[in-house]
Amino acid sequence: MPKILVADPIGAEGVDLLKAHAEVDVKTGMPPPELLAVIAEYEGLVVRSETKVTKEVIEQAKKLQVVGRAGIGVDNIDLDAATAAGIAVVNAPTGNTVAAAEHTMALMLALSRNVPSAHSSLKAGEWKRSAFMGVEVRAKTLGVCGLGRVGSEVARRAQSFDMKLVGYDPFVSPDYAKRMGIELVTLEELLGQSDFITLHTPLTDGTRHMIGSEQVKMLKPGARLVNVARGELIDEQAILDGLESGHLGGVALDVFAQEPPQNTELVEHPKVVVTPHLGASTEEAQREVAIEASEQVLMVLKGEPARNTVNAPPVAPEVHAVLAPFIPVGRVVGKLLTHLADGQFIGITISYQGEIAEHDTRSLQSAVLAGLMEPITTGQVNLINAPVLARERGLNVTEQHNTSAPEYSSIISATIETSEGSISLAGTSLRDEPHIVKIDDYWLDIVPTTPYMLFVDNQDQPGSIGAVGMIAGRHNINISFMEVGRLALRGRAMMVIGLDDPVPSAVMEEIQGLGHIFNVRVAHLGSL
Repeated sequence: MPKILVADPIGAEGVDLLKAHAEVDVKTGMPPPELLAVIAEYEGLVVRSETKVTKEVIEQAKKLQVVGRAGIGVDNIDLDAATAAGIAVVNAPTGNTVAAAEHTMALMLALSRNVPSAHSSLKAGEWKRSAFMGVEVRAKTLGVCGLGRVGSEVARRAQSFDMKLVGYDPFVSPDYAKRMGIELVTLEELLGQSDFITLHTPLTDGTRHMIGSEQVKMLKPGARLVNVARGELIDEQAILDGLESGHLGGVALDVFAQEPPQNTELVEHPKVVVTPHLGASTEEAQREVAIEASEQVLMVLKGEPARNTVNAPPVAPEVHAVLAPFIPVGRVVGKLLTHLADGQFIGITISYQGEIAEHDTRSLQSAVLAGLMEPITTGQVNLINAPVLARERGLNVTEQHNTSAPEYSSIISATIETSEGSISLAGTSLRDEPHIVKIDDYWLDIVPTTPYMLFVDNQDQPGSIGAVGMIAGRHNINISFMEVGRLALRGRAMMVIGLDDPVPSAVMEEIQGLGHIFNVRVAHLGSL
């Protein structure tokens, strides 16, 4: 029987499941030297957030096949070291979905009926019924920002309260939203229509402070805000200012930019309901994540693919030499599409040309979808869970195969269809590096090595490149490379600029304001 170490406290149900199929040692609270001394004995390791699975631990774990995280986050696990050692890392992303959704509803109801302040008043010996007049949620409009697992569960529960639902999520299909009974709108429209707003988006560069001072001004007067997702989705000072002005009717917060929260003025405000990050803190959620993680650990030890492998699985040996170089190509194609596309996602068509089209391309499809989903999904996205995430968002995926590729030996192209139109990207592998070789009808050759890339759709005329470069230089934005493709002499052209520094919105507006610029977009690639 395999031997499994449970290094952090998890639900008893998870431990019992492991014991039914393996030899299990429960040793919680071990200091790092003790863990290093015993880890070589085990094929499986189960942790929560307390135990740090470092590179040193992995180097000592000669038998280890799988690390199971009873929860979502894997910041305490060295994924690179685990992948290099051939160790699968699995997590439990769904076990706390209901808990987070129910806590959202609890906070919304507590906020609408002034439950915390009324509770405190009565405990203090007061009887002030008139001071705590509330509002009903019935017939009110609930704006759901983010329609992933938790946001969708909140929407389902809100329907039972006869609430009208509007949603903002550029990365779900209109059909999915329609089936959910949700009207898709822009963020600005959602803020102006909603009586209650709840946030369920991942924290990315694009969503950090998605509710700031400008957004507060857009709110329907008296609107109430609930955040059980990530603290940095809101600008806490802007929220406090909105409460003080009376434009915000109330706020309920389970998460904060710093935890424990440092903004005591916000926490202590009479119109604010707070809880100490309790979104996943239910007996049921802890049981579910323990079972979910344990199930997947056992699947890996049996040689079966787990549902939520966090690190990418290896490509099958028989096709490794051909397909492996195109996995990063697919990921960068997908990631760029997410940054460049406008409007609601409807579907994606992925095409394989040349030698790669002769093989099983499921891993390449997963790579494209992983790149597409990664910027917009909470938690890790990998080759296994990417197709599931795409299906959950109602994204229609189509594949095409053509063994002929006139320009390159093999090429991956993808076209994302949105409510605003479509955009296509194509890439290949040269010298074991991903190259983007086509954007719509523009042929180029781009090696995406910089953290930021600027895409400028412009009129081909003298001074175009220089004008954009001067703006970048004036704002101390360093240019790493520039590639230009054009359709015709002095016709339409595409400028792609690799940047070492972020591009503030004011700089984007300045570039867009040049007379010969049709469109300008920026992609934050991070690590590919």
